[in-house]
Amino acid sequence: MAYHIPVLLHESIEGLNIAPDGTYLDLTFGGGGHSREILKHLSAKGRLIAFDQDEEAFANTIDDSRFMLIRSNFRYFRNFLRYHKIHKVDGILADLGVSSKHFDSPDRGFSFRFEGPLDMRMNRNAPLTAEVVVNTYNEKVLAKILSLYGELTNANRLAKAIANEREHSPITTVEQLADLVSPMVPPQQKNKMLAKVFQAIRIEVNREMETLRQMLLQVGQTLTTEGRLVVIAYHSLEDRLVKNYIRSGNFEGEVEKDFYGNVISTFEQLNRKVIVPSEEEILRNPRSRSAKLRIARKK
Repeated sequence: MAYHIPVLLHESIEGLNIAPDGTYLDLTFGGGGHSREILKHLSAKGRLIAFDQDEEAFANTIDDSRFMLIRSNFRYFRNFLRYHKIHKVDGILADLGVSSKHFDSPDRGFSFRFEGPLDMRMNRNAPLTAEVVVNTYNEKVLAKILSLYGELTNANRLAKAIANEREHSPITTVEQLADLVSPMVPPQQKNKMLAKVFQAIRIEVNREMETLRQMLLQVGQTLTTEGRLVVIAYHSLEDRLVKNYIRSGNFEGEVEKDFYGNVISTFEQLNRKVIVPSEEEILRNPRSRSAKLRIARKK
């Protein structure tokens, strides 16, 4: 049983343009909602390989001979395909959002709504936790993380407050961090600002931007000609990387053109305007409100 409502489900499945006998990847299995829908469109010859680095996702695995779930960070997906002698696939889906189960589990430390340890690891075997980041990172590095990944204008002030506090005693819980940050933000913006602080630290803990770059660099080599890439991003940093890579083949968005003025790129962007959830979907699933979907076709 899936523990979340899959975001932009119809739009992402449509974007994959599924061939019944094809081979597809779901790089972010989570509750399995997208995977279950992909399988509905596959014939007996079709295949779906899914990835998730969190052992808890395996409680949602699908009993289907066409399906394989691999416990791994998606940055290593191509290694696993080679191991299984799979050289090309027809479509790749990546929903970059944090699982609802993670946000709703106090012991995972992803949400400031609950008391719990400062953890935030998507892979609980990874050595780096939010507690380590908050208590050991240099103040200037902390400020850079809060500014870059949280897009916080008061990042220096927040980093200084964290550095001062930890000199007296370690910051080990979600509640401690939230209580420390709260007085430094306007009351009407408290939840929004706390969300940005927690997002910034989570991105650092899980190396999310570096992992996304490494994943995207492997996509072009893995998709068949006409194969589809479907990515759902949830904040501007992720979406910008995806948009630039699809458009130009690099993360800076620097477009190269051939002698005739045609853009040199591995992909054709199929939706010129980013796809976002409908008002109805946002009402049904408020966590979908920041989702942005991009679809590309391998040339």
